[in-house]
Amino acid sequence: MNAAELKAKIANGGIDDVLKDGLSVPAAKIECQRARYAKAVGEFEALYGDGDISLYSVGGRSEISGNHTDHNFGKVIAASVNLDILAVVKPTDDGVIRIKSEGFPEDVVPASAADAPDSSKFFKSEAIIAGMERAFLNAGYKVGGFSAYTTSNVLKGSGISSSAAFEVMVGNILNYLYNDGAVSNVDIAKMAQFAENEFFGKPCGLMDQTACAVGGFITIDFEDPKNPIIEKMDFDLGKNGYSLCIVNTGGNHADLNDDYASVPAEMKAVAAELGVPVLRKTDREALIRNICAIREKCGDRAIMRAFHFFAENERVAAQVEALRKGDIEGFKAGVMASGNSSFKYLQNVYTTKNVGEQGLSLALCLTEQYLTGTGAAWRVHGGGFAGTIQAFVPADLTEGYRAHMDSVFGEGACHILSVRKNGACKIC
Repeated sequence: MNAAELKAKIANGGIDDVLKDGLSVPAAKIECQRARYAKAVGEFEALYGDGDISLYSVGGRSEISGNHTDHNFGKVIAASVNLDILAVVKPTDDGVIRIKSEGFPEDVVPASAADAPDSSKFFKSEAIIAGMERAFLNAGYKVGGFSAYTTSNVLKGSGISSSAAFEVMVGNILNYLYNDGAVSNVDIAKMAQFAENEFFGKPCGLMDQTACAVGGFITIDFEDPKNPIIEKMDFDLGKNGYSLCIVNTGGNHADLNDDYASVPAEMKAVAAELGVPVLRKTDREALIRNICAIREKCGDRAIMRAFHFFAENERVAAQVEALRKGDIEGFKAGVMASGNSSFKYLQNVYTTKNVGEQGLSLALCLTEQYLTGTGAAWRVHGGGFAGTIQAFVPADLTEGYRAHMDSVFGEGACHILSVRKNGACKIC
């Protein structure tokens, strides 16, 4: 449909059911989302003119459990959330892909898809686009040109994975424009990982892309990282009376690369002493038998991080079983145990380089004081050291919790989210 028809459809409630049921937009925010979508259509029209225009959405994601396990071929639980990248798109016949993301320069990728990565374009979004084209072609699918305007409320630097959502969005558009929606969202996620690894130059895992693409609660087993086992679970957090709150503590992410890198490095150092490349290839009993020698070579923290890995894998399996049964209490017990282990053994809640700054520790402390005895659960979110915590809060307490956390970390620090049902999708 053209721009005028699309705006009328939005204004008349024509996408309300998708927003509410598929994207988990609260009823109180439907009108706000209508305005957001209509504005995006107007911005697109100003940039690229009228035409056969369509709307697409990809949500951000939250790591639910499995903290720092994927890089050692472990298990994780993740979920898509109701913050998203929205794209307004029309196909073009010149083969060129043009994407103007709000607040960023336009990316223009030529018609001829690159056969190989260009290292001079590493860490640039145009490399992601080229990588997604190449991944589609490698898999035997079609590609073509389009113009797109995107706007995102997926919070940057909050551990909700705005970059993975962008990658999946490119694949989402190519899927519906040129392949009749035949590419599965799991395959789009794998293509997004390829694009980020090979063309963007970042050796990421697959959790972020899969959670954004598939939607809902998912569990991933990375025992065979080239063929991970991905399962979507039929669990509705909202129907169980809970909201997912993400609190951005505003910590300084500068100079944390060594902290992040130390976690997989120390885990793999322990694994190497046990004669395997990653901890998934061994077990807790082997570590205990060899603990004295490993302690000398790898240090105490590395051993505790290895113990965290083994226990976290078991917790994920138990939480998956709880979610299958609708056992919210069992699931929340796993959240609390994961957070406790991350703080004490994984030790990724604050950096030892600046012990005076402990925003995550403070946020967890305040959360414990405010929510103990309410049935809530909480833990560090994502990679840790700075950034965000997550809390599963009873619905009737979320506004009070948000006000409490905002009073310390600033207005807008606490975000009340829902787990969205749909992954990468075409809205209309």
